[in-house]
This record gives sequence, C-alpha cells and structure tokens, in this order.
Amino acid sequence: MHFLGALGVALTASLGTGAVTVPSTPPSSAQSVDKSILSVSLEFFAFPGYTQLEATNNCLANIATLRGAPPAVRIGGTTQDRATYDPSLSSAVNYTVANPGDAPSTLTYGPSFFTLASQLRGDVTVGLNRQLNNQNASLQAAIKAKQTMPNLFALELGNEPEFYASNSPIIPSGQKWSTDLDAASEKAWFQAFSPSVGNIFQGAVYLSWNAAGLLTRIGSDGISFLKSISRHSYPQSACGGASTNLPNLMSHSGIVSYTRQYQSEATSVHAAGLRYFLAETNSATCGGGGISPTFGAALWIIDYVLQGALNGVERLYFHQGTIGNCAYCFWGTSSIFTPYYGVAFVSEFFGTDGVRVAMLDDGTSAIGVYAVYSASNVPVRLLVINSNYFDGTGTRATTSVSLTGLTTSTETTKAKRLTAPNATSRSDQGAAVTIGGSTSFTSTCTRSGTQNLEDVSVSGGAATVSLQASEALIVYL
Repeated sequence: MHFLGALGVALTASLGTGAVTVPSTPPSSAQSVDKSILSVSLEFFAFPGYTQLEATNNCLANIATLRGAPPAVRIGGTTQDRATYDPSLSSAVNYTVANPGDAPSTLTYGPSFFTLASQLRGDVTVGLNRQLNNQNASLQAAIKAKQTMPNLFALELGNEPEFYASNSPIIPSGQKWSTDLDAASEKAWFQAFSPSVGNIFQGAVYLSWNAAGLLTRIGSDGISFLKSISRHSYPQSACGGASTNLPNLMSHSGIVSYTRQYQSEATSVHAAGLRYFLAETNSATCGGGGISPTFGAALWIIDYVLQGALNGVERLYFHQGTIGNCAYCFWGTSSIFTPYYGVAFVSEFFGTDGVRVAMLDDGTSAIGVYAVYSASNVPVRLLVINSNYFDGTGTRATTSVSLTGLTTSTETTKAKRLTAPNATSRSDQGAAVTIGGSTSFTSTCTRSGTQNLEDVSVSGGAATVSLQASEALIVYL
C-alpha cells in the first residue's frame, strides 16, 4: 500500500500554478455525462460470435455495475455494407473466409441476428447496408429489427459512405459521389423507411466528412427522421503500412488538442435537437497496429473519454473488430486485453453518482486532473493522470500534484491506482497491469483479486498525490 503525505513537491510550471484547486461546485466548463458514455461498437459480421463469448456479457456487465446503467451497443462497421438480409436464413449470419481472422467480402444474415441483438442490455443501434443499393432487403431488415428488438435505439443506413468505391451500386451512373449526393441518398432512404419503422435513424456515420454538414443538406424535414448523428474517429492509422506512435496517442495535451474538433459539430447537432455520438472510435484504424493492446492505450481511453465528454460527445462507442484478429479489442476468446483496464477505471471514476465532469488543469502538459460532480453539485472524486511516456528503460520519473480546496472533514482520504510496469505492458502477455494493486479480471472478464486503497493525507483542505510516469489515480472525496 502507498502512503501519500501532504508535503510533496507541487507541480508548478506544467500546470500553470503551484496547486490545482478543486471547485466546490461544478465550474462553468463542466459538462454532463451520459450514463452510457463509454459504449461499444461490434463489427457487423462478428456480432453473433461475440454473443457466444462469456467475456462479452461479463465485460459489459462490469461497466453497467460501475456506472449504474448498461453500455449502449452499436452493431455495424465495414461489413454492414457487405451484408444482405435473407428472411429465410436459419442462422444469424452466413459467410465463408479463407482464414478465421479474415472479414468476409460478402455475407447474408437472417431474423435470428435480431433475436440475438434483442438480448443485449441497453440501447442498441443497428447498421444496415446502403452501399449495395438493395433498398428492399435493408427495409425488410429494418422492419424485422423494429419488430424484434424492444431495445432498438436507432438504425444506420450505410457505413462511412465517403469511402464508397466508384463502382458502388448506390452511386448513380455517370455521377461522382459527393457529400451532396450522399445526403440526398440518406434522406431518400429515411423517407422510404420511416413509414414502416418510424423516425429512428442515426445519420452521417462519417469518418472524414463533416457530420454536422449533413444537417444543412437534408434540411429540417430530413432532420425530423433522425435521433442522432454519428461521427467516426480514430486518432491514428495503421492502414497501408502507416506507422503508429504510442507516446503521441497517450499524450494528455495531444488528446486535449485532438478532441477540440468535436465541439463545434456537437454544438450544431445539439442545436438541431439530436444526440451526438462517436458511434465508432478506437486508437487507430485497421486494428491499431502495435500501440492498441498496450497500457498506454488504456491510459488514452481514460483521457479520451473525459475529453470527449467535455467537448459535447454524449457517447463513445469503442469498436471491437474481428474476433482473434483485433489489436484494439477489449476482450477475446481467452484474454481480457489491457485497454479494458482503462475502461473499468474511467467507469469507476464516473461511478453511479457522477453527473458532471470538469478538467481542472490547463490542458497543456502531460498531467491531467479531473473532477466529477454528483447531482448535489459537490465533487465526489478526482482523477489524476500522468501521461508521460515510460517504456521500461531508465528511471521512471515521479510527479507530485498538489490539490487544494478539498472540503473533506477528515485528515485522510483514499485513492486507487491504475499502473503497469510501463506504457508498453500487455496483460495478455503476462504483464502485471493492476487496479488497486491487484490483477482485476479473469479470462472471462470476472473480477479477481482484492483491490487496495491508498491513504492520502489531507491538511487544511490540501493534499499531495504522486504518480509515476504512465499511471493514473482516483482520489475519493
């Protein structure tokens, strides 16, 4: 157990002040936090396989317990635009691949696909094929989803249409695909589907196009069909041999800078009366390469979710790809991967009582400090993250952060630490990634071990906490 005294060295230049003051009520910059802010996206063809993994139910249930509400689930991705609904198919999906780790180039799916989806807890969004321009098949699927799924939140029509190939059937002959053509296509499909399923669509589903731009193009009558707008976002790419960079991914100041792009889009979407989600996101496209299974990626998830909330993102759906061939996945057939530790840690920080979150640092250093506030407008927990990169060589530096304005009447409060040997550590390779000093999840995502709390001394409403490079800490107020 660590014992953290009150007389540590305050972090000065990098935070801009000698101490971080914790406001007794939410500052004006605080933002509301959706109960399902941390949610998951499951690749369309792989979804039935995920329902067969014991870890899927347990990992989602852990988040639900920590937050008091289940994560939302989006079923979609690249293969939704390769899938054709077959109402006579007895199996949930049907496809063939050369290797188990491959994604199919074409597939069919049947009514039992939606039976499986109906068994998920929480809101479920289903992506349907638009690229193949088989409106009748996708409409049949939409109707079946609506009939079968009491948990259906929304339907997507197409996935990342900005990347449709020039020979995609949805593209009119002789025309060049564009944002204008896509918006007209989306609106036409909304109009065709709405009489049968209602106004339950998630629009845009863009990675590179501006999601708010769809609203202008489809107009107020088009907006009436929508419940939400989806942006896809990956800070880095591992596609086509592109290189990834873990220090850049986990950098607190870098995450603050990257997520500012959502703010104006979220404002436009909210002004239209719609929900704004990152309905597909993760560390890097094409699976994430070498950075995604690491402890640094777990720390990135914590900071990224918090910054998403502060910039108006209501839910972030972390994508889970091909089972057994997915560097950024949270779980698999026999392992719980390191990023999930970040998922659990930030979920515990929000807790069942956290309703508003605020950043207390200035966003320019490697040290992030956050407070979460209850419905009574009092701070209930702090989170401090040290995103300085430590790769396991040399000396692991320690930073002390002074916290003032604490209203606790006791002389000691408690803290819980998320740590690992270094930023590149991987629990699936045997590294000791721990929450509260204990390895926390079995291969099926049940909790194991006893998590220990550390003592933090408080004097005159002030305390000092110390974190090694590449660590995070929750302080309970």
